[in-house]
Amino acid sequence: MKNTDALPQVTFVGGGMITRIQLLPTVYHLQRSGVVGDIHICALNAAPLAELANDETLKNAFPGQSFRPHPDPAKVGADEKFPDMYAEVLADAPRGGITVIAVPDQFHYSVLDAAIKNDQHVCIVKPLVLSHAQAEEIAARAYERGLIVGVEYHKRFDDRNLMARQAYRAGRFGEFRLAQAQMIEPWYYRDSNFQNWCTCENSDMFTYVGCHYVDLVAFITGLKPVSVSVYGIVDKYPNGREGYLWTDGRVIWENGASLSVVDAMGYPNAAPGGNAQGLTMWCQGDNDATLLLHRDQYRGVKYSYNSAGSDPGDTIYAEPSPDYFKLLDLGGGGLTPVGYAQRSAEFIIRAGCKAREIDDLAQRQKLVKQFDKEGIMATPANSNYNELVVEAGRKSILSGGREVLIDYDKSAVRFREY
Repeated sequence: MKNTDALPQVTFVGGGMITRIQLLPTVYHLQRSGVVGDIHICALNAAPLAELANDETLKNAFPGQSFRPHPDPAKVGADEKFPDMYAEVLADAPRGGITVIAVPDQFHYSVLDAAIKNDQHVCIVKPLVLSHAQAEEIAARAYERGLIVGVEYHKRFDDRNLMARQAYRAGRFGEFRLAQAQMIEPWYYRDSNFQNWCTCENSDMFTYVGCHYVDLVAFITGLKPVSVSVYGIVDKYPNGREGYLWTDGRVIWENGASLSVVDAMGYPNAAPGGNAQGLTMWCQGDNDATLLLHRDQYRGVKYSYNSAGSDPGDTIYAEPSPDYFKLLDLGGGGLTPVGYAQRSAEFIIRAGCKAREIDDLAQRQKLVKQFDKEGIMATPANSNYNELVVEAGRKSILSGGREVLIDYDKSAVRFREY
């Protein structure tokens, strides 16, 4: 299945916020570096594609670079919808290319299905899908074709978390017992496209961002979650739709440890940081307790500007993170993306490029198994506990917070019986 084109085409499905601020800059950088070739971006309608093409930050950072839009804003109305266009675009994409999937959670499976049918290696935002059965299916089908599928849990590529993983697995923290995590996203998210899809019937804040810290605890410790309970508070978006915009989850692990994680669209717009996030783990050592403390919104940077910037949530006094993703002047013209979010997406895309260079199916399958075993990049095979947590969390939140057990033998979830 090796593609004879000099460089792989990258096809985006989704032209929203995460494409603009993280994924497209990363791919532009790889294109400028000679790693990938043409870039195509498909969206439901032309409006976000026009915004991407005219984004001043992207134009200044990557002068002369562009993408081919689907649909073309010059040929269709801004809000005319094309829900099936992604399937046509992927069918036309060269085999062995890279597909970047950045669409709402409930559409992940259908886009993955089309990408795999058309022999695309995949970089997809988290969570992979919303059911464990679909995760297992994707893993089997991708392996059958020798395709790389990487789930973009970018916190895995934060050096702090790689350090913690290495230390924990070397026994330096002892045994994980209790943890608290939070990711409170800014209030202005309520005014964005979230209000059209992150609604009660589709998702919730635990599913959308709480999964980061569930995955991270598993990544650090190697333990599996066995029980989930999530309490959600329903709130209204500006358009009147309702969502679980405040959630409180508890995850029990196979060794009896407990993780508490709170998530919301509730960080004040007037506050200086982009959000509130972090992880604290208390562990039991040989002769004393041990501690892991990551305050991820505090990176030791404090600025006070002449005036606030033009983006939503910008403040005069700011505490920006230099670690997640930034575009910096490193010389050579334009700007260079740096940070663990850039490293994460680049790692997955380079993995796909590596597989693309291998003609023999058995050797590509061997490479897929290697990534599965190493466990640094989240794959459908090595991180499908996340889909069981998502299933359990949705079952729990829709039932007012009842505890839901995960049965790994049956790959199923069920309410706990008392």
